[in-house]
Amino acid sequence: MPGPAGIPIMKTRHVVALSFVVASLSVAAPRVDAQLAAPGASGVVMGHLHLTGKDAAASREFWTALSAAPVQNGTLQLLQVPGTFVMVRQGQPSAGTQGSTVDHVTCRVKDAKQARVATAPDGLMVHLVADPSLDSAIRMDSISIMTIAPEETQAWYVKQFGATAAKSGAILTGKLPGVTLEFSKAETAPAGTRGRALDHIGFEVRNLEEFCKKLEAAGIKLDRPYTKLPNSMTAIAFLTDPWGTYIELTENLAPAK
Repeated sequence: MPGPAGIPIMKTRHVVALSFVVASLSVAAPRVDAQLAAPGASGVVMGHLHLTGKDAAASREFWTALSAAPVQNGTLQLLQVPGTFVMVRQGQPSAGTQGSTVDHVTCRVKDAKQARVATAPDGLMVHLVADPSLDSAIRMDSISIMTIAPEETQAWYVKQFGATAAKSGAILTGKLPGVTLEFSKAETAPAGTRGRALDHIGFEVRNLEEFCKKLEAAGIKLDRPYTKLPNSMTAIAFLTDPWGTYIELTENLAPAK
């Protein structure tokens, strides 16, 4: 199938994708100290993708073959792709990403031979788009959100997280440091993400406690209130957007430099 900007993309199973990536990888692994994007005025940036895997080791192998770098923040095991972290927990996902509000994620890769749509373990769809200008092997690019109400969804992310409204062709977008959210029209309401291969997306937030208070004051119900993790500098909170995308908010998720 054709990919973005006319780049030919070949759909493949993740086992094939792994061997292909390992064989063709010709650039150095990403630097661990790149971490996350700098926050803008809203204090919100792309933080992480949280996956549930029947075989968590296979899920981690998929990402490390794409040059994700294992890092540790206290007890948290993270895989760093420049612009985001990937977290994997062992479990039984109910389904892959297709059919849910998050249809797929897109990363840019330096090696044009890697450009394709890959089916990661448990049905996570990952679009890999060639970008020879990258200074690393791979970088987080976008999250494709399917919704019956693209305009309302875009407006919600602009209001709640300070995303910048834009448009890419016919697709409405919301830009945050580190990621572009793409809002595509679904004919019927997709399933929520919770419990699936991509359980939730994560945003890193500056001054998270105050941010949560503002959300609650605006009528947003938190699924889990602001919580400091024990023996850690990391804080978290959870909410679900009105269309079913489960979202974790974090502060200090990245390991200290």
